[in-house]
Amino acid sequence: MTQDSKATRRGILAAGLAGLAAPALAQQAWPAGRPIEIIVGFAPGGGTDVMVRALAQALQPELPGANFVVANRPGAGGETAYAALQAARPDGYTFGTINTPGFLSLGVQRRVRYDRAQIRLIARLVDDPSAFVVHRDSPYRTLKDLVEAAKRRPGTISVGSSGIGTDDHLGLTLFQAASGTEFIHAPFAGAGPTRNAVLGRQIDVAGLNLGEIGMLGQENPMLRALAGMGTQRWELMPDVPNFREEGYDVIMTSERGLGAPAGIPDEIAKRLEDAIAKVIATPEWAEKVRQLELAMSFRRGAEWEAEMPAQLARYQGIWQRTPWQ
Repeated sequence: MTQDSKATRRGILAAGLAGLAAPALAQQAWPAGRPIEIIVGFAPGGGTDVMVRALAQALQPELPGANFVVANRPGAGGETAYAALQAARPDGYTFGTINTPGFLSLGVQRRVRYDRAQIRLIARLVDDPSAFVVHRDSPYRTLKDLVEAAKRRPGTISVGSSGIGTDDHLGLTLFQAASGTEFIHAPFAGAGPTRNAVLGRQIDVAGLNLGEIGMLGQENPMLRALAGMGTQRWELMPDVPNFREEGYDVIMTSERGLGAPAGIPDEIAKRLEDAIAKVIATPEWAEKVRQLELAMSFRRGAEWEAEMPAQLARYQGIWQRTPWQ
């Protein structure tokens, strides 16, 4: 073999080894100062948007070089964002918010453009009870008031939600079945627009999560929660009863967390998960939670994923008994 041939073979071998090493080096370098996009499936101003923006800011000291960019892509109850997340390169530079029940329930009601198996859960941060919220000047002071009015005038009282198949919408569906009432469902592109609609009295009732109302610390808040759909009263709003206390067996919450394209390297996924766990254990985050009214309930990705089958079975059961579309 000639010297030139040997040199050529050495060059090819070196190039091949470099190619094999490149992914490992890229993982070690992550986040390498590149922008990291977090896709949010709802309009700005809602609970999901507020949570992820606060988290992105808090994570930067734990991930030197990280530059998080939040991209709101509302549409189809979160489906638009999930499809974009699934299609993204699994290189650690695209993450997305995950919201249940929508992440699961959208596929129950129709064919969707994403496959849950192609999205890896990173961590759950929030489990926020759904609630019925009215303007402070609303004539409805309790759920009983609302039910009585709905029975007198069936199909005339409007209830807004963050979209078809979201927790607010499923909560409304369960409540109608439990109370024998009929409302007008008004879907919006997220909690922000829903809250603005009830503030502007464009709708009678808003389906919002307790942490999305923005009423804590206010002397005379513009909005008033009739009741929450948690299994118990939320400690930050002890004066707000739950639906069971009011005589209606309606349980519904909104889980919010982060996911990534399924092929993301384990090292990157774990590093982000560990960074989240470290951030939320700090006194600074506890104060941020109080300020932003976040109903924190942390789960690591694998633990959250293990809970999904039971949740999916529940939504399938709701669909079979009371289809929501």
